[in-house]
Formats: sequence, C-alpha cells, structure tokens
Amino acid sequence: MPERKGPALSDATRGRLLFGGDYNPEQWPEETWHEDVRLMKEAGVNSVTLGVFSWAKLEPRPGAREFGWLDRLMDLMHDSGIGVVLATPTASPPPWMGRLHPETLPRDEDGRTEWWGSRQHFSHSSATYRRYAAAITEDLAARYGSHPALRMWHINNEYCTYDWGDEAEDAFRGWLQARYGTLDALNRAWGTAFWSQGYGDWYEVLPPRRAHYMKNPTQGLDFQRFTSDALLECYLAERDIVARHSPHIPVTTNFMALWQGLDAWQWAEQEDVVSIDIYPDPRDPFGGQYGALVHDMTRSQARGGPWMVMEQAAGPVNWRGVNHPKPAGLNRLWSLQAVARGADAVCYFQWRQSRQGSEKFHSGMVSHAGEHGRTFQEVKRIGAELALLSEKVTGTRVEAAEVAVLLDFNAWWASRQDGRLSGEIDFPQVVRAWHRALWEAHTVADFAHPEHDLSAYKLVVVPQLYLMTDTAIDNLVAYVHQGGTLVCGFQTGIADEDDRVREGGMDARLRALFGIGVLHEWWPLDAGETVDVEGFHGTLWSEEIEAADDVDAVTPYKGGELDGLPAVLRKGRAWYLSTLPEPHALRTLLADIAAETGVRPTLAGVPAAVEAVRRGGLLFLLNHGRDGVTVPLPGRHRELLTGADVTDAVELGRYGVAVLEAVA
Repeated sequence: MPERKGPALSDATRGRLLFGGDYNPEQWPEETWHEDVRLMKEAGVNSVTLGVFSWAKLEPRPGAREFGWLDRLMDLMHDSGIGVVLATPTASPPPWMGRLHPETLPRDEDGRTEWWGSRQHFSHSSATYRRYAAAITEDLAARYGSHPALRMWHINNEYCTYDWGDEAEDAFRGWLQARYGTLDALNRAWGTAFWSQGYGDWYEVLPPRRAHYMKNPTQGLDFQRFTSDALLECYLAERDIVARHSPHIPVTTNFMALWQGLDAWQWAEQEDVVSIDIYPDPRDPFGGQYGALVHDMTRSQARGGPWMVMEQAAGPVNWRGVNHPKPAGLNRLWSLQAVARGADAVCYFQWRQSRQGSEKFHSGMVSHAGEHGRTFQEVKRIGAELALLSEKVTGTRVEAAEVAVLLDFNAWWASRQDGRLSGEIDFPQVVRAWHRALWEAHTVADFAHPEHDLSAYKLVVVPQLYLMTDTAIDNLVAYVHQGGTLVCGFQTGIADEDDRVREGGMDARLRALFGIGVLHEWWPLDAGETVDVEGFHGTLWSEEIEAADDVDAVTPYKGGELDGLPAVLRKGRAWYLSTLPEPHALRTLLADIAAETGVRPTLAGVPAAVEAVRRGGLLFLLNHGRDGVTVPLPGRHRELLTGADVTDAVELGRYGVAVLEAVA
C-alpha cells in the first residue's frame, strides 16, 4: 500500500505550538460558547477539536443534515483566532443506524451483539456503515473543507473495534484468500494438520469465534492482522474524501498508547500527522518514563518529525479503579516532556469537564471547579509557556538518537496466544523495562521496526520479538556484520511469520549470531520468582542453553537447575540475555554496552530523577522527582521560561522544568 504524501503538521501549526483539546459544545447551551472562548483566550488555547462524537446531532435522521450549529461554531472559532481540528463523527453512529440496520452493529466472539448506548459500536466490515460514514464525511468535507478556521482533519476516534459478525466473516475470508491464494497454502500456514482442522472449502473458514478449547493461534494472529487492515480501510476511505476536498489540510487519527489492536507502523505511513492519546497514572512512580517511551515511539512513527499529543488529562481520568488527580506541577511537567521529545501540539481530552454521561468524572482543562480551580490555573501557565517556546521549538527535531529499540506488532500479537509458556510475560511491560533502563541512563532512543534500515544506530536493543520474519532476521545479522552492536532479550526468534516454531527452538541464524550452541529447554519463572546470575538476579524467564565454541563471553547462572549454564552470552558485537535482569542490572549492562559503542548520555552528571533531552538548539531538563535538585550545566545558558541567565548549574524544584539555550 503506497504511503500518503500529504501536508505536514507545520501546515496546521503555522509556526506555533498547538494548544487546546477536544471541545464538545453540543453538550452545553449556546450561551456557554462565548464564555468558553473568553477562557480559551485567557489560557492561550489556539486549537480545538470539534465534532468527534456529533453524528447524532449532525444527522438526527437518516440523510438529514443539521449543520447550523457547527457553522456558528466554526465561524466563532475563526473570529476568535482559534483553529479547528475537525473530526469526522464516525466512531459513534446514531441509535437510528443500529435500529434500522442491525448489520452495522459488531458482534463479539460469542455472537452477541454490541448495542448502541456507548461508542465504537460499528462493524468495520459493514457495507451499510461504510456507506453512511462516507456520506457524512463527504458532506462535512464539502461544507468545511475551505473554511478559514480549519487546520486539520481528525478521522474517527481511537480505532479499536473488533467484529466477529457475518460481514466480518466474509471480509476475513476474502482477506485470507488475498494473502494465501489457495486453501493448501492457508492449511500449511495455519498448521491445520493439528487437531483435524484441515479446511476443504473456503466457506468453512471462520473468524476465531468461541471454541470448546484453545483456538488455532495462527488463525488468531491473522485475525489481528485482518482487523488492523479492515479498520485501516475505514480510515483511508474517509481520509481520501477529506483530502479530495481540501488537499492543503493535513489528516490524522489518534492512536492509543501501546494498544495492541493496530499495526501502528503500517498506519503511520498513511497519516499526514501522527497523533497519540496518552494517560500515565499519576501514582505510577515511572509515569514519566512511560511518557518518554510513548513519545519516543510516536516520534519514531512520525519518522523523527514533529508529532501531536491529541489527548491527555489535565487531572484524573475516570476509568481506573481509583482515579487520582495530578499533583500540582505534574500536568506541566508531562506536557513539556512531550514538547521536549518532539511534539508540536499538546492537547487534552477535554476542554470543559462534562456534567453528564460516562466521562463526567474525567477531567477537563476547565474542571467542575471552574476558572478559579487549580486545574485551569495550571492550564493557563502551560499555555503561556508554550507560547514562549513556540518560535524556538516549532518544527525542530529531537537530537538524532544513536540507540534504537525494536518493536513489531505482529510479534506482540503472536506472543499473546493461549497455550504459551508463561502468562506472566506481558510484552508491553518487557518493552517498558528495557526502555526504562535506557531512560534511567539518560539515553534518548528511537523505536524501529526490525525490517527498517538500522545503519544509523550504534546500538540496537531487542526487548523481545517472539515472532520474526526471515527478512527481519537477515536484517539484524547484516546490522551486526556491518559493525553495529545488538543486545537481544529472551524469547526472541522462536517463531516465523506463521507462528511456526523454528527448528531448534530459535532461528539458526540468530543462534550462530549470539553464540548459542543448543537451546535445550525454556524455564519460565513464577510471579515474584527470581533466578541467580553472576552479578544480578534474573526475572520472568530463564533458559537452558549451551554456549558455542566461538562465544566470546558468558555470564552464568548460579545454583538451581541451570547452575553454570550461560545466562548472558556475547559473541563479538552481539549479546543475548536469556533472562530479564532486575532493573538496576539491566540499566548498568545497557549503559556499559552503550559506552563501549560510543553512545553517550545527553548530559553528564544528571541526577537520577532528571530527564535531559535536546531538541533543536535547546536543552530540556525535567525533574520527575518530588525533591529539588541541582543539575550541573557546563557553560552559560539562558532559561527561556524565566528569562534568567544560568551559569554552571541550574536548580529544579519539585516537578521542575528548565528550557535552556546556550549563550556564546
């Protein structure tokens, strides 16, 4: 599928960092709109997202169009100097659609219908849904494509709908026919000789619906691939409509952070702007590291260019077991962290906190406390500071990373199957552990797909890639042979792209690369269990392997069933870790390997709680700790947020931020 070559985020920002959020004025009497504009100007808001969940108001009856209220809003925003990210409302069809066309409603794997009354209640494969979605999108684009307030198109919202219904069944079957061509090829790929699953007619092939026992894992893997592709078809259909009416306006849809349902690498190639929704837990002591990971991933999907925070929370969310507010200063810290790591837009869900509905306890930029509440006062400060930084930051890039973390959604999907060796292994948590080690070592990393060109990186780390294609394996082998350094985590290279276990339990090319002679057994660990290794404790996993004769270094297990066998192997520039070292050990190991390769921290002598990132000509220092710290800073700098001159060191208070420009 060819990638989209459309307008860039800069066409929407027009030299300013975008600041604002989802605006749902249809929930409020019209007199509130002018009060909202007053507060938006006071807060420095220059962008709002309209229409995300407005389908029932725009089309109250089939074919009807009620655009008057949106006309007035678009004009009001333009007259007030506020740009609009206009959404297609197709994430939440009106109740009449489900009533008149029940085939548009998705069904779960048990065949139960998911009814209207919430959101995302659409079948991505329904021809009727797609026809109505195209029609409302066409009319929106025709009416507003040339409106002077329009800055960006936002298609749908958080694509995440699975469907096991009849039309999805037909579409899945067609997708499989296009992928495999023949039933013989499908039977080979799915390993249907197991449990008498061989298919003799395409009409026997179904989505992985409820079964008596464990389902075919490759069938499940292909259903994940199909779902991502089917949703992408929906996005592309609407994207192409709005692009035809307004080719000068960039188009996006919002990803959810570390959500497994979409192949974000594939999707990002079809977006003009890569945007993300991110909601770290304020009580998570590593919430800042989680944010850095998501920002690094999103920036990488944007090919290093600026990207957009479409949604974050100004305070608590409403969907955790206990929804804690953000302590004073944390909203500012995490917002500026996004800018430091490449964002040119910092937006929220939502502008004004709802008084009714499922999200009335989800915070807004204007909370229930109103303009005098702490939340809005902090929002005003953030808006003012983003305005100060706009000229220096907008359009610039984060300093080129020398380290890449490999991520493949197909490997994630395959690793989640039933019948796996350990339910304790959670792929996102493994990735997060490796990224945390780099973050704590003050090393900014990119993310990359294992088939990407890796030659620009001195160090590539692989937290875990259970499934790897032949192309990906050859790419890693070539990277090392050409002088790169590779550090690979456990349970990698076990299966091919059809989830077929590779001969020997790990691909032979990888075993030769790492100096693994024989892999005898996998030894997963129980929750909380550790295994002793010389110099550290291992967690989650261990392996019974033999080192080849040409291995350069071995760190052995100590005691237990694996006593004396290799836990860590090194052959030349390739390292293999058959367990997950405890956090401080993984940090030390990766920092030492990075230093060997010539990778250096962003800034030397930075305290543990402080994050240092360079973007453009600026140095961002972000204190994720609750205590004040002193950061040594060679040379003279000007701190842009305060205008102060800084020499030799900078003081950061609790959740403090400094944005520094060197002075000659």
